[in-house]
Amino acid sequence: MAQDPMTAKTAAAGDDALPSSGPYRWVLLAGVWLLYYGFGLTTVSMAPLVQPIRQDLGIGDGAMGSVLGAWPLVYIVVAIPCGAFLDRVGTRRALLLAAGVIAASCACRAAAQGYVSMVLAVALFGLGGPLISIGAPKLVARHFTGSDRGFAMGIYLTGPALGGITALSLTNAVLMPLFDGNWRAVLLLYGAAVLGAGLCWLLLSARMPADGGGGHGEAGLRGQARTFADLLRRPIVQTVLAMSVCTFFLNHSLNNWLVEILRRSGMTADVAGYWAALPVLCGVLGALTIPRLALPHRRLAMLLALILAAAAATMLLHLPAGPGLATGLMLQGIARSSMMTILMLVLLEAEGIGSRHAGSAGGLFFSAAEIGGVLGPVTLGLTADLTGGFDAGLWLLTALCGCLLALLWRLSLLLRPAALPVSDTDGA
Repeated sequence: MAQDPMTAKTAAAGDDALPSSGPYRWVLLAGVWLLYYGFGLTTVSMAPLVQPIRQDLGIGDGAMGSVLGAWPLVYIVVAIPCGAFLDRVGTRRALLLAAGVIAASCACRAAAQGYVSMVLAVALFGLGGPLISIGAPKLVARHFTGSDRGFAMGIYLTGPALGGITALSLTNAVLMPLFDGNWRAVLLLYGAAVLGAGLCWLLLSARMPADGGGGHGEAGLRGQARTFADLLRRPIVQTVLAMSVCTFFLNHSLNNWLVEILRRSGMTADVAGYWAALPVLCGVLGALTIPRLALPHRRLAMLLALILAAAAATMLLHLPAGPGLATGLMLQGIARSSMMTILMLVLLEAEGIGSRHAGSAGGLFFSAAEIGGVLGPVTLGLTADLTGGFDAGLWLLTALCGCLLALLWRLSLLLRPAALPVSDTDGA
């Protein structure tokens, strides 16, 4: 079902009731950035610590893969109700709750004494993470319009990227030596940082206009169920959700295993951490530029370029340290930082969504996407156990990029008739 261009523009901007010119929206964006920084710090914090955690808890690669995939598994189940919850209670309270849950997850990881307790500790993150993933685009959709919307999304996505850089570059090089190799102390420190981000959000959002209470449209569980059913019937939504599964499979696989892949290629743990920070750094630069350029008439071409970059990256990661590997890491960072953002823009600007149903649409997006988030790290861990290395897993990721190309072709059939007329005005 192709979007009518005028309806799509109304959905994207017309039902966003708040004006987008006030400076306070940037204060709110700064608060969301801090929360997303803590989000990224926590999600990447386990990657540099895979070896000491495995040795301390006595678990193999396959079991460690299930640990790394525990929080996306919870994410799948709770993302949809989290989206509905966020639409009802409002962004401010939901994001504050998210910070508390994520900090608790860090503390529980530090206290884990075995495989089961570590899985539960990591899974706890899945209860708080969706509120940030869904709340951030909801806030942006409500307070920003036009190219500023993509730019604002790019800005807040530098938060998890820089949080990841912090974890990758400091964990083994600075913090582990500082704490005499005590990985538990490192995770406690990261939990304290997330808690501090939550307190900053509480202060920065003090004057935030209320955006909850179910005031936008149908009330009650029955009405919410109808909203989800209506969204899922739309071919554009179905296609974006399928692409999100593939994208998160790719991203989570490499986010969680890249340090170990590089370490087993012959690097020391701290050097591997520095190399693994390269795609995250490139992701920051990409997030600040690519989403702002992703106006409707450019999105298909940009997604094509990003998918091809991701495919090239998975092939170049087979190489030893050198220019080829560095190129692959940079391409990976650019692709993973922007594909999700552009897909989210397509979803939020689909007919009848906008800020009115941004929480519900975001819940569907991340609930579907985290299926890939679970399968990615678990599959890469299992293939490493079965084959004795990561080569087979990397080729699997290359094949996954082929699936993304096929889905992009379907998306082009749905979007192109609407995107070309919109470009005449948006590109002016």
